[in-house]
Amino acid sequence: MLSPSKKHINNSYLIRLALLIGIGLILFMFESLIPRPLPWVKPGLAHVATLIALFTLGNAAALIVVIGRVLIGSLLLGTLLNPTFLLSISGGLCATFIMIFLKKNFPKTFSIFGISISGAVVHNLTQLLIVELLIVQKAEIFYLIPIMIITSVLTGTLIALVSFFLLEKFNQIDK
Repeated sequence: MLSPSKKHINNSYLIRLALLIGIGLILFMFESLIPRPLPWVKPGLAHVATLIALFTLGNAAALIVVIGRVLIGSLLLGTLLNPTFLLSISGGLCATFIMIFLKKNFPKTFSIFGISISGAVVHNLTQLLIVELLIVQKAEIFYLIPIMIITSVLTGTLIALVSFFLLEKFNQIDK
């Protein structure tokens, strides 16, 4: 795993980090064009970049990818500091923190699939909590939890599968 030293961050690390932010941003923008069966259901394609950053560059890189992607994406879509931005940044950060926690503390228990699914569940539940606190302010919104968990498991599995295959390809290239 490539990780930056405290004194010197090498160019390879910065290039990979920038590429992952860019890939995450492209996937984020592409996803905004996809029709959704339900307003809150998105595959979370941009999280592929976050998972790859987490597994190749480390914890800080995963957080930088999420923050960079959400900030730049929000600027491009004109949603900076509106409720959509707050939902995206809070869900993304909470998901990334839980993925970091699980990868660090339970590496033998959680594979990339368990980490991705956990991140997706936390992302959706965080967004649901933020919607309840800031927008609807009605506890009935929590009736959506079962649907959110089911969609999280499906999308988390999809994102993990894509990330797994990409990481396998990256490992072959690095050899």
